[in-house]
Formats: sequence, C-alpha cells, structure tokens
Amino acid sequence: MAETATATPAAAVKDPIYLHTRREPFEYGLLPIPKLIFSDPAVTLASIKDKLIQRSIQSESPAGPFRVNSTAVAETLGIGQDIARLVVDTVASVLSSDSDPLVEAGFEGIDGVGVNVFDLVLWLYVQSYKRLLPRTHKDSASVADVWPSTSAFDGYLSALSPLQLVRSNSRRFMPSQADEEAHQLSYLQKHLANIVSLLAEALDGEGDESLVLPMERFEHLGFLLQFGERGSAGIPLIQASPFFANSDPDMPPAPVPASQVHEWLIQCIADSLEHITERTPAKENGPSSTSGSDQDATMTDANANSAKTSTSARGIVFIEGVSKTSFVKQEADLKGSSIKVVNCHDSVIYILAPLRYATVYGCSDATIILGAVGKAVRVEHCERVHVITASKRICIANCRECVFFLGVNHRPLIVGDNHKLQVAPYNTFYSQLEEHLAQAGVEASVNRWDEPLALGVVDPHDSLSHPAGVSDAQAETASRIDPDQFTNFLIPNWFAGECSEGTKDNPFALPEAYMASQIRNNNNLGEVKEILGETSLEDSKKKELSSALHVYFKDWLYGSGNIRQLYCLQGE
Repeated sequence: MAETATATPAAAVKDPIYLHTRREPFEYGLLPIPKLIFSDPAVTLASIKDKLIQRSIQSESPAGPFRVNSTAVAETLGIGQDIARLVVDTVASVLSSDSDPLVEAGFEGIDGVGVNVFDLVLWLYVQSYKRLLPRTHKDSASVADVWPSTSAFDGYLSALSPLQLVRSNSRRFMPSQADEEAHQLSYLQKHLANIVSLLAEALDGEGDESLVLPMERFEHLGFLLQFGERGSAGIPLIQASPFFANSDPDMPPAPVPASQVHEWLIQCIADSLEHITERTPAKENGPSSTSGSDQDATMTDANANSAKTSTSARGIVFIEGVSKTSFVKQEADLKGSSIKVVNCHDSVIYILAPLRYATVYGCSDATIILGAVGKAVRVEHCERVHVITASKRICIANCRECVFFLGVNHRPLIVGDNHKLQVAPYNTFYSQLEEHLAQAGVEASVNRWDEPLALGVVDPHDSLSHPAGVSDAQAETASRIDPDQFTNFLIPNWFAGECSEGTKDNPFALPEAYMASQIRNNNNLGEVKEILGETSLEDSKKKELSSALHVYFKDWLYGSGNIRQLYCLQGE
C-alpha cells in the first residue's frame, strides 16, 4: 500500500500538492435539524441509501440515474416537504461542480432534476460533524472566565448577546483556517472507512474484500475532498488520484477495491495533517502572521484604527477589524471568489463584486453591502447590522436587532438564538449590479425576502452557542419592516466614466405597499419644497428655518445611523 500511497501527483510536480477538505459543506451545508443527525450514521445511512436508490429506479430522472426529488427525500427521511426541499437545495448550494444538473436546474427546476443519491448520503453523513471549539489555554484555570463551562447548570453563555459571546471568546483563541481544516480532516480520517463503504458496491462474495468503487462513485468523494493549494477551484480528486488514470477511453474503467481507495486517502490525509502542523508551529504563542507566506489567514484581534484585508491560501478574502470608517472592495480588488467580513464595527462596508460565498461574522452597528452572491450568504453573531445583499440563499444565525434588505431566490433561513430581526426588499443598485447578478446566477425576477424559514434555536453542530441540556425550540423569525420605514440606500457612483451602460435602478421589483410608500414620500417631499419655495420670509426667519432644518437633519442622521453613508464622501 505504500506504493499506492506514494503514487500521488505530489511526486510528479516541483511543489507538493496536498489533500484538502472542501470547506463549503462544513461551513454552508450544515442544517440544525436533529432528525437528520444519526447516532450511527454508517448503519442508518446504508439503509437510507438502499431505499433512495430503489426510489431512483422507480422514477428515473431525465438528468441521469441515481437521482431523487424532494418528495422521495421527504418520504424516505420522514420529514416535511418544505424541509426536504431545503435539504435538496442545500446540497445544491455546496456541490463541487457547477455543471451538475441540480445546479444548472435553477430555482424552479430542482425537483425535475433531483439530487444525486450519493451526494445526498455524503451530505447526510457530515451532518454529524461538530464545529471546532476554540483553542484552549495551557493554563485552563487562568482563563476560566473567558471559557465558561457549557454544563446544563451554567446559563452564562445563553445570557450573553451574540456579540458579547464572540468578544468573550478572546480572539487569540479563536480557531484559524488551518485549525478548522485540520479539524475537518481529522473528522474525515475517523469516518473515512464508513464514507467509502457507503459509496462502494459489492461484487460476488462477502466481506470488505468484495467492495469496489466504480469511477462514477469515486468521483463523489470530491464532494468532501480536493487537491490543490492556491485559489478556490482546487484539483478534482479524480484527476489527482492514481486510480483510473490509464483507462482505455473505449472501455469502461475497472472498479477499484474500496480498501485501496481507503488506504490511499488515509495516507493523503495524514500527509496533509503533518503539513498543516509544520506550517503552524507557533499557534500556542498567539495568532500567526498573515504576511506573504502560504499560511492561512487567521482571525486575529484588529486595532480599531487599522482594517486588515488578507487572502488565505485557499482563496478566501478576509476583511477584518474595519471600525468607524467606510471600506470599499470592487471586483478588481478581490483575488478570491469567497469573502468573510469579520469583527467590523460602526462602519459602512461595500463589497461590489460577484461572489460564490460570503460570511459576515461578529459585526455590530455597521451597514454591509454584498454585491451578488451566487451560492450562499451566512450572517452570524451580529448586532444592529444592516445587510444589503442580492443572493441565491442566505442563512441568519444568532443575531440581534439586525435588518436584512434582500434580493434572494430562496427562502431566508433563520437558525439559532435571534432577537428582533427585520427583513425588507432589496433597496439599492450600482452600475455593475445586473452584470454581477448574471455572473453569479442570481435571478432578479424571483425575490422571496418575505418568506423566512425558522428552524431550531439550538445548533447541534455547535456546542458553544448554548449550554448543554437546553431543550430546542423554533427560532424567533423575522418581521417585515414597515413600508413607511423603508428607504432606499444610495451607493456612490465610483464607476462613473468607466461604463456608459449599466444598471440604472433597483432590478428587484418592489412590492406594491413599498412602492406606494416610496411614491408617497416623494410626493410629500415635493410638496414641502413647493411650500418652502412659495413662502415669503424675512432673511432672519429664513436663517432660523434653515438652522432648525439642519439641526433636525443632523439628529436624524445620527439617530438613524445614516451618518455612516457620509463616510464614503470623506476625501472625495
């Protein structure tokens, strides 16, 4: 087996390439639905897989074999139709290939195509994954106040607000991207035998020796794993493996014994874990540097006066520590297709670019504009934040007093401990918006901003957010913002002169009540202007009126938070 393990492409290139987890299923693909988390996933999912394969044979999909629609998923898993459709859509959002028929099907065509049984089984398996706990301190007693117990008798964590929880967990001990990947690799290392066996099929005979992986099933391991270092695309598993490489194009490739696949992957995971350990030897001494090395960007404490932008070795752009300012990133400024906005406060942040994935984490008193996100947005542990985004999907977790102005193709998902959330229709535009929507695959004709779907308060994948033993309940949903409180958000035209054609107005149609409110407000403004213009006042009275208007306007700017929009004009 040593020969197989060394028959990797790492020996054929100048710089070794290592096996990585695909972070998307772990970061954007976990749903807090206890019914989908199995105590013995290998046994339970083997039975579920057989039932799903049988259903796929009974109603063959035009997209190919081994596909089932949401009805089959609902009946096999014993869940409601809405949840089953959410499951299928979530799998679609984290697939490794954009050419998969499920991804190409679009909003209305998902059930006509169906989800691949093996992708679904792998997704169900990783629902047992537990997110990484913060790094512990070698002197645990000295940080007992920072890392409180999560026992059922300690209500400390649940009493904290989302932002207090983030801040109580000193950033020095928050997991880095390298920590998280090592945790994911260790999880897959532990469960790899079960995962491979779920994809394998049995030849004549009994026992593990009879299990083989045809090439088509081997490729599904790419849902969880890929090779490559720089950039977010990675190298598909099938291209980097020593299997199926010399297959006759006129003949179907011979299946590979499952034991060989398992041993090869175990060796690759061990090599990757060793590589991660070698790259991050100084973690115990605090956050590592994010200079020009290949080391992953860490989410460290940021000085209030210094924002940090970094790109991790896996192509994720981090924007951290923006405070009391405006911050702009356009398409040309971003080297990756995914972005994380972390620990930003009292600011306006513009990300005017097409993206695949976006995360907003631990922010407060900020307005964050995300241009067009083709896969998923996740907003977590935020307070008093306005998020404006056009996206296929959005998940909101553990937030307070936040407002979401959405152009979203699927129902907004609300999970965890949320309070006083509001949703509103999309309220802005910039000249390249429609171009970015097309690139991201977001449909402006479909907006489900007002159909939030609330799941459980307790996230079974996260043992830190709630004390152990707390019973679950449905999360608090979001209310619609009052049409009379709805306002448009103006993005400064940084693209003036760059393109004569472009988006001139909000591409998402406003609901009738909100459009009527806009018209009414515009009419009222016109009437006030007309009255002021026709009013004859002495110069002293004009000055008094002007002064009073300025005072009220200033109070409104600060009271509403719209003063942040003026930050954009500084220096211009």
